[in-house]
Amino acid sequence: MAIELFGFQIGRKEDDLPPTVQSFAPPPNTDGALNVTEGGAFGTTVDLDGAAKNEAALITRYREMSQQSECDKAIDDVCNEAIIFDETDGTVDVILDGVNQPTSIKKRIREEFNEVLDLLNFKNHGYDVFRNWYVDGRIYYHIMIDTKSPRDGIKELRYIDPRKIKKMRVEKKDKNTAQAGNNQVSAKHYDEYFVYSSRGVNAGNQGVKIAIDSIAFSHSGMMDERNSMVLSHLNKAIKPMNQLRMLEDATVIYRLARAPERRIFYIDVGNLPKAKAEQYLRDMMVKHKNKLVYDANSGEVRDSRKHLTMLEDYWLPRREGSSGTEISTLPGGQNLGEMDDVEYFRRKLYESLNVPVSRLESENQFNIGRASEINRDELKFSKFISRLRSRFAELFYILLEKQLLLKGVITKDEWAQVKRGLRFDFLEDNHFAELKSSEILRERLSLVQDVDQFAGKYYSQDWIRKNVLMQSEQEIKEIDDQIAQEDNGEDDDTDF
Repeated sequence: MAIELFGFQIGRKEDDLPPTVQSFAPPPNTDGALNVTEGGAFGTTVDLDGAAKNEAALITRYREMSQQSECDKAIDDVCNEAIIFDETDGTVDVILDGVNQPTSIKKRIREEFNEVLDLLNFKNHGYDVFRNWYVDGRIYYHIMIDTKSPRDGIKELRYIDPRKIKKMRVEKKDKNTAQAGNNQVSAKHYDEYFVYSSRGVNAGNQGVKIAIDSIAFSHSGMMDERNSMVLSHLNKAIKPMNQLRMLEDATVIYRLARAPERRIFYIDVGNLPKAKAEQYLRDMMVKHKNKLVYDANSGEVRDSRKHLTMLEDYWLPRREGSSGTEISTLPGGQNLGEMDDVEYFRRKLYESLNVPVSRLESENQFNIGRASEINRDELKFSKFISRLRSRFAELFYILLEKQLLLKGVITKDEWAQVKRGLRFDFLEDNHFAELKSSEILRERLSLVQDVDQFAGKYYSQDWIRKNVLMQSEQEIKEIDDQIAQEDNGEDDDTDF
């Protein structure tokens, strides 16, 4: 234990001491941290399969994919369902029904959460923040505070390119031992920190070491097979995206090659010798040909006499005694209108991104019906969006914790209890979810009519509102206030 004497501290800091609860097993790598040896040295790994050399290359590939039209449309569907904008209601709100704290503390927590949203400018840029997280699979923010007055809380949140920062985990050796079966093994504990380099950490550059509390980090929760690299939800769409791209290029080339009717020139060369006959045939070809070349990079068709063309005519010599010079045609392709193979890979791309395939077909009308008529794919998509919001909300937990601790609203021990009770409620705009909510409300009101006769005898009004109507504490308070205001308004009108 460290001893403070005349303003100096003698001994090891509390943070440097090994934890009292120790284990011989390393912690699970669920955040893509790079395990390095004590001393600060680290290196890079190369994927021999050629998929990606490092996380920076993988993130760059994700961003390139997001620029493709089909992939961008699917990403836009996901982000539009996850982040809803409304002029009156907030995009996301904090629910404190399960938090066992005084009302004044709950009020402060809501105020500080709104301040965190303002720091993120979430009302205006919430879509961009979520899209960056969804495409890259991770998001980093530097938590900037005033070191002279930390009680003022977070001053600024600065976005960090995920290709330039990496979380590190250093193993600390300890002489203490832990019991593992019948064997005595050395217990281990780990130090974690971030390393930032403007040229990229994976490039082998020794960057700036940053404390773990200074960075707000949230990731997709998906890991590769070696549990060493965080993946984006776009990762499983890499293969369908490449297949679709190659097939579209091949389809365009095939249509250009098979669409025209080719001509066949039978040239009468008489009794000329073979060498002169070939020269005569070449002269005729140069005189009549007009080459068209397809550029796969720009998608243009241009004239060229320097390259082998796809639209070449056929020139065949004829000897003396056979028919004279003749020109005939070969028919073009007969199945140029078939796009089943392209549509298959488009559907496969949407399925890999968990987006309902029905959203691909723009000619389909949006039917408004009962919740029982909801497409199963839309229901699965709604659950997928809920999982994405839950993972993304980890960013709010980290920022809200730092804000509350800096301003002294609660202590670190109290935060552990508060975190278990609070949750974040995102604004809903999915029409299928709205239909489902309407039918649920209808069933609840019908059930209230049946239970109302037992109110005050077997069930209390508070129990009915919480367990039948599923109203939260905040909703109950707001509804009671509104009812009281309406009653007072009616009384004032009567007296007047």
